[in-house]
Amino acid sequence: MSGRHSSTKVRDGGVADPSSEPAPAPTRLAIEVIHPIVDAARFTAKASVIEPVELVADVFADGHDHLAASATFRHTGFPVETDIDLVPVGNDRWTGSVALDRIGRWEFTVSAWIDPWEYWRRAIAARRAAGADVSAELLDGAALLRRAADAGFDVPLDVDPAATSADPDVATTMRSWARTLPGGTTTPPLPLEVARERAAYGAWYELFPRSTVVGGPEHEHGTLVDLVDRLGHVADLGFDVVYLPPIHPIGLTARKGPDNRLTADPADPGSPWAIGAADGGHTAVHRELGTIANFDRVVAAANERGLEIALDLAFQCSPEHPWVTEHPQWFARRADGTIRTAENPPKRYEDIYPIDFSCADWESLWTALADVVRHWVDHGVKIFRVDNPHTKPFAFWQWLIGEIRADHPDVVFLAEAFTRPRVLERLAKVGFDQSYGYFTWKRTPTELREYLRDLDEVADFLRPNLWPNTPDILTEQLQNGGRPVFESRAVLAALLAANYGVYGPAYELLEAQPVRRPSEDYASSEKYEVRRWDLDEPQSIAPLLRRLNEIRAAHPALHSDRRRVFHHCDDPGVLAWSKRSFDGRDVILVIVNVEADLTRSGMVRLDLDALGLPPGATFTVADLLSGEIYQWQGADNYVALDPHRRVAHVFEVTASEGTS
Repeated sequence: MSGRHSSTKVRDGGVADPSSEPAPAPTRLAIEVIHPIVDAARFTAKASVIEPVELVADVFADGHDHLAASATFRHTGFPVETDIDLVPVGNDRWTGSVALDRIGRWEFTVSAWIDPWEYWRRAIAARRAAGADVSAELLDGAALLRRAADAGFDVPLDVDPAATSADPDVATTMRSWARTLPGGTTTPPLPLEVARERAAYGAWYELFPRSTVVGGPEHEHGTLVDLVDRLGHVADLGFDVVYLPPIHPIGLTARKGPDNRLTADPADPGSPWAIGAADGGHTAVHRELGTIANFDRVVAAANERGLEIALDLAFQCSPEHPWVTEHPQWFARRADGTIRTAENPPKRYEDIYPIDFSCADWESLWTALADVVRHWVDHGVKIFRVDNPHTKPFAFWQWLIGEIRADHPDVVFLAEAFTRPRVLERLAKVGFDQSYGYFTWKRTPTELREYLRDLDEVADFLRPNLWPNTPDILTEQLQNGGRPVFESRAVLAALLAANYGVYGPAYELLEAQPVRRPSEDYASSEKYEVRRWDLDEPQSIAPLLRRLNEIRAAHPALHSDRRRVFHHCDDPGVLAWSKRSFDGRDVILVIVNVEADLTRSGMVRLDLDALGLPPGATFTVADLLSGEIYQWQGADNYVALDPHRRVAHVFEVTASEGTS
């Protein structure tokens, strides 16, 4: 044995790498628990142009050095970078926020480094305060300044370092120098999708174009021209999106009659979801509705009124859809050669054939379906409500949404996924902007609190869109609760979440008759027949819907789901929550009689900090529904809600003069 030792350096993982060059020491820093991030960045986190990205990360190191951290955001299609400093908030947690105003795909990294100047500055201040000698520390400070200057940073060298220790400009420059030193660490790029406003905030109104005739015979089929006239009503109510069920040709084979009857009379219009006939399929317009030119006029008229048109995307076919004969390989066959009709247990759809998304010719099929979306995008549709996406492959949706967004990053997809929670969440992860959920059936304050708190846990990728009813869902609570329940559910849907919707005419006019009991299907459902709606009926709750949308539009606190806080109420039938804007200036407090069966009263115990108020504060609450104004003080305040007089308070909260 010679007694001589070769020079080595340790690579990542502890593997020795012979080398004549000394290796830099491994980083002492750790970056963990980053938000927003989804499944360790396997999927893309969601943000929007109307809500700042609030970044959180745990940043720490061994020892007692002073650390610094930042985040860098890059749009994948543009070279400009946005940097933000992260600030420590305790227990090694760091935060920062940034507004990103360009839609599309972004990436961000989190960086951390040791800042020796800040460590030195704090140490010398502490020694001075203790009356200790700092002559050695002054030499250390001068050495740090010299190192920064030698690296090309503009720092003062001809002054006593003590004079620079409190200079914020010097601290900023030295912080930048410290970032260049060895030993820092940066995460790999992490994905972030920034969407336009309507993906994050909006009020939806669903209606059937064929039921828009005013006057005339009871079952006269409406047209897209009639729909143009109806748009004024929807705009007057303050909605943002008009959602239309399928507008395509409807098959004759196994056409459904009224109330989902298995036989139809010749005059029965059938279900719009039985798509396809001799006139065409998913890119055609039903002849009785009009033409594609009429549809273009609808889109233009909606835009003129500040509305957007959302189309139903139902990837299924009637037996007469052209694809059934032109592409028979796209449909699964039973042993006898027939095609099994569609099912979504417990429901059956005898007039619909499901598409086989995993057929041998799946690539051509998927391309054809993407072309359907592109067709309607070319005709001005940028929002799609997707029917039963949970019955189609996740991989298909991830591919389709990616394909469309590559050329049209402003297209918004809403998943009608009334399904198991993990399936619903996976659809959001693969790209859906918004999701229907279980709000419709959460009827007590306890159920609602638990459900919304569950949604908070997945807020980095799932945006709820709350609907109290749909053409498929007339809940038992609406059937039996009368006007107070309709009003209560409207307030809950509109103000609990940034996105909500109603199946419009039926909700406005308190439609509550089921086809049978127990059943959640409407009697005389619009899905199977033309309806005539008298929107001027005196029992309409249109004024409430209008006022709720006015409140939503005027208050930024209601444009996000990120800062919702629940408050305790003594009465278990009352739900209280607040929302606060990102800048803290707009604060809304909502208190709702959820049961809406009898007068509910009790003390509401407020989290004053969540309202931006100090303990014991005196403050003003102005009811945006009634116009009444109250002076409240402290955390505990009394409320009483008679559902036949008012089902809710919607308070704008402002601190009284002199309260800080």
